[in-house]
Amino acid sequence: MNNIFSNIKGDKVIWAITGLLALFSFIPVYSASSNIAYLYGDGSTFSYLIVHFFHLLLGFCLLFAIHKIPYHYFKGLSILMLPVVVLLLLYTIAQGTTIEGAYASRWIQIPVLGVTFQTSTMASVVLMIYVARYLSRVKDKSVTFKESILPLWMPVFFVLALILPANFSTTAIIFTMVLVLVFLGGYPLKYIGVIIGAGILVFSIFILTAKAFPGLLPNRIDTWTSRIENFTNDEVTDADYQIEKAKIAIARGGIAGTGIGKSVQRNFLPQSSSDFIYAIIVEEMGLIGGFGVMIAYLLLLFRIVIVATKANSVFGQLVVMGVGLPIVFQALVNMAVATELFPVTGQTLPLISNGGSSIWMTCLAIGIVLSVSAKREEEKLVQEAGDEENPLDILSEAI
Repeated sequence: MNNIFSNIKGDKVIWAITGLLALFSFIPVYSASSNIAYLYGDGSTFSYLIVHFFHLLLGFCLLFAIHKIPYHYFKGLSILMLPVVVLLLLYTIAQGTTIEGAYASRWIQIPVLGVTFQTSTMASVVLMIYVARYLSRVKDKSVTFKESILPLWMPVFFVLALILPANFSTTAIIFTMVLVLVFLGGYPLKYIGVIIGAGILVFSIFILTAKAFPGLLPNRIDTWTSRIENFTNDEVTDADYQIEKAKIAIARGGIAGTGIGKSVQRNFLPQSSSDFIYAIIVEEMGLIGGFGVMIAYLLLLFRIVIVATKANSVFGQLVVMGVGLPIVFQALVNMAVATELFPVTGQTLPLISNGGSSIWMTCLAIGIVLSVSAKREEEKLVQEAGDEENPLDILSEAI
């Protein structure tokens, strides 16, 4: 056991939060999977629990391996992985997958393993590392907007353009996180304003094109529009089914909840183990459990900021914020959707919701954060060792 802990480096609080969220996730996943089990299986949720266990096991193996890699290597890896991500996104979008008549090409099938993988989750992490790399290279340099278009914004817009047709919410989150990162990296505000304007213009052109040629993206624009209309409209319609069931679940939870495994709305929520798992948590564990989960993510955010401020390089600071902030932001979006503070997005609750892609890429991102933290700890130990040796050196020289 001591050997295991001796190999774990980096911020121990982040390790603890990640581990606790992962362990906690078994409770709501096991409980919320009953609906899927009865609709598509034999009624037993145990198999879904086993699948979730292996998703987490692979995720933590990835986390452990990544946190052992010196973080400066991720600079070069982001350049190598960006073309790979683009190819994967092109392959994903070329499949033209539709779900219930709507265009939803988000996943690819991994050969041999027989599991699906959402390529946009990997694209998000790789893109944030790439942006952090660029910003660290131009830090304290006078860079014009024209000079930054090709190396910075062209890859960003190209990746987002490949994700947008099938997943608007992920595109919006990545774009928002990139803007936050470039702001933190000291990119001029007037240039950020230009990029926001360009993003709105490109998105408007995309919407008009999709409306003019509806065969390209069947029902996709209508889905986005209906979600926004349903969010702003007080009238209850059939399209509000999921959010209404989520609200009922939260209302039933009260302060202490109905008890673990005693959720009723899990049988009516189609995405009870993924997109709306937070509603099931509140139903079974009440506001106490709901606030507990929220506090865990906010504490994770706090530690991420601490690691970033203590990083020994500009790239270390930016890459921690770049890959760490989206985890917490996605969690807050998921919780906001369940409580109807935000339109339905389809975003999962990191480390808790069922689903391999989200778990693996969240663990990858946390591994990078821990890699930066581990480097800082290593330098601190070397410095402390040097300070301890100095008095002896002085004494030996005096003798």
